[in-house]
Amino acid sequence: MSVTSRHSRIIRLACGALALCVSLSAAAGERQSGGPYVPTPPAIVDAMLDLARVGPRDFVVDLGSGDGRIVLAAAQKYRASGFGVDIDAELVDQSNAAARRLGVTDRVRFRQQDMFATDVSRATVLTLYLLPSMMQSLQPKLLKELQPGTRIVSHDFDFGDWKPDRKIEVQTPEKYDTSGAWVSTVNLWIVPAAIDGAWSGEGGAFRLSIKQRYQRFEGSVTRNGQTARLRGGRIEGTRIRFAAPRGDGAGRELYTGTVKDARIAGEVRGEGSAVVARWSATRVR
Repeated sequence: MSVTSRHSRIIRLACGALALCVSLSAAAGERQSGGPYVPTPPAIVDAMLDLARVGPRDFVVDLGSGDGRIVLAAAQKYRASGFGVDIDAELVDQSNAAARRLGVTDRVRFRQQDMFATDVSRATVLTLYLLPSMMQSLQPKLLKELQPGTRIVSHDFDFGDWKPDRKIEVQTPEKYDTSGAWVSTVNLWIVPAAIDGAWSGEGGAFRLSIKQRYQRFEGSVTRNGQTARLRGGRIEGTRIRFAAPRGDGAGRELYTGTVKDARIAGEVRGEGSAVVARWSATRVR
């Protein structure tokens, strides 16, 4: 590479980074739009949909959908349904025109709307490419409205203290309208069921006290007057798992189960992985 071409590439990268910084600063207070329109590169669209394992039974919602490319790709490649919302009427019209051209209007649509006013409860997959401040502002809404097990996937930006369940890095040759050796991060969260509180085992055999922090939790189990700490507490959608000492104190047992409404039911396995018993608990507080 010549000195001239190397300098030129450095200048392009610097300009791209500067443009991004300006965009972030200018958009920090834009509550409705979440920032300026920056198209998601095709490689990232594919990575987001793949990481979320989108399929024909999914309903994909894209907040800040721009030209609609994520929802349109989900419909074309995976036969999924869904919708996108954007505050820019021109982009919404462009997206709906593309849906007509591709013959997927029976499954997808786009509308001009403030994302905070959008009902997202039907989503099984939610896609985002929004600024960090907007991600933080949206987080309470998403945890409140989305069903447990819903997959949230975002390009680059995350929710801060709500850490992703998984993330990958993707080489992105073209980003921010600038070519170069860009690397994008794709983040995945699985919305956890709410399990914070007290649970009573069937027949009053034990009592669980759980303190939840998104997809992880800590707490204790009390039985026969003895209280022990839970270990490795984690919930993925409606699937819960944790370890606790055996009732006789000889080793540990692994509890797995499924949360449904105010009840958890599942299996207890010994350290040798054999199923020891079934267990269930009902929320009491």
